[in-house]
Amino acid sequence: MTEPPADRNAPAGTEALTPYRSAPDGSSFALVRTGPGETLLHAIGAPDGFRGEESGDGFLCPLTPENAAALAERFDWLRPRRIPEDRASFGFGDRIGIAAPGHLRALRSSAVFPILAQQSVRENARTGRTFADVLASAVVGAFREGYTGGFGADADHLKDPVDALEAARLGYSFFTCDPGDHVEPVETMSIDEVGERFARIDDAEGTRKRYAGRSFGVGESLVLHFSEEHVMRAAVKYGGAVEHAARLYGTLVEEIGVDFDYEVSVDETEAPTSPLEHLYVALELRRRGVEFVSLAPRFVGAMEKGVDWRGDFAQFSSDLVQHATIARSIGGYRLSLHSGSDKFSLYPSFARETEGRCHVKTAGTSYLVALEIVARHDPALFRRLAVHSLAAFAEDKATYHISADPARIPSIDDLSDDRLPELLAAHDSRQVLHVAFGSTLQSEYAGPMSRVLAEHETDHYAALAAHLGRHIDGLEVASDG
Repeated sequence: MTEPPADRNAPAGTEALTPYRSAPDGSSFALVRTGPGETLLHAIGAPDGFRGEESGDGFLCPLTPENAAALAERFDWLRPRRIPEDRASFGFGDRIGIAAPGHLRALRSSAVFPILAQQSVRENARTGRTFADVLASAVVGAFREGYTGGFGADADHLKDPVDALEAARLGYSFFTCDPGDHVEPVETMSIDEVGERFARIDDAEGTRKRYAGRSFGVGESLVLHFSEEHVMRAAVKYGGAVEHAARLYGTLVEEIGVDFDYEVSVDETEAPTSPLEHLYVALELRRRGVEFVSLAPRFVGAMEKGVDWRGDFAQFSSDLVQHATIARSIGGYRLSLHSGSDKFSLYPSFARETEGRCHVKTAGTSYLVALEIVARHDPALFRRLAVHSLAAFAEDKATYHISADPARIPSIDDLSDDRLPELLAAHDSRQVLHVAFGSTLQSEYAGPMSRVLAEHETDHYAALAAHLGRHIDGLEVASDG
């Protein structure tokens, strides 16, 4: 990357936040600050595609999605790219839209590939943001840090092709299909009901012939056998999900070709995905020509939001070995750990058993870091946020797998200011604060919260780097220097 002459100055009344960086066409750009939280792009020699006010020899442009897209057109390292095959990947959800610099600092010298833009349709609806907003935040964050190592953009938990196509046209590189609405709870069905449902699925006889009574050697030592009941239960449970994932994949291929990363996620279900069911899903997706790069099964145990995993670790480890063996053997895709925030007890074994071919998704933990900054620097505001979160909890918890009980949270009025951060460390209050992000970010408290984070930006980014850095370190993926 070539920098312009050192004597380039920021416009009057502004402070340069980054060096001026030259694009291949000779234009140059810098982020400049006019006040806390008030950042603009100074564009020189490249008016096409940028919208802003003239300032000397250039334009001062707001950080809109349109201006961020125009900036990415000038620098190829600001465009989302696919995950390198030989590197673990990590999704940094950013619900507020300002966390990318802290996320990149969390990487330090790690070889982990960052997915800087990652948000679901559900999260966008709750925060009032769009796929374009999320991508713009990632582009601006990477430009601010001068990060040229490449990053991905994940349109997460897609259910509707319309949403997938919107993200595709914006340049997203990663698409996560969530076919959870099509997963059937066979665990609660009798064998007679399963048999009746199986008889009604498309290609029931073909499915029976492909699997019933067959054993599949997977890897060097794993053999998985399908009884007739196993086949029927797997097909009834996941057959509709496979069909949905295949249709969405086909829609994307028709729109943008095959140069994208595709993940299939069946994690948001009550019952775990057995290794045998995983094998069925993978084989059926491959049979339909779906080139998926990662699959997110529902692992055993409590994979709840914002807290560490709980469960029988011996069972998790045994299943993980089999899941990882299947992933390596059926096309070499990566296993994906959803609700991956703060699962510190799992990262070392997850990285080890997958041999680094893994993906971890986080989102809410970065929002909780922001709340910690508010608790430390504006206790009165944090108290209001906590009360608001408690009031919204009954409605906000509906779409999340959590076990928080507000009755176990101490009275906020009884806590001194210096003890307020304890609420972000305790299980119940941490989850209550976590799931209320949408209610909070679209409330009267959003503006004051943003001002606190802007005024204490250095602390905010340092806290993000430290907390997300723990996640990265836990994966034990060696740096490639």
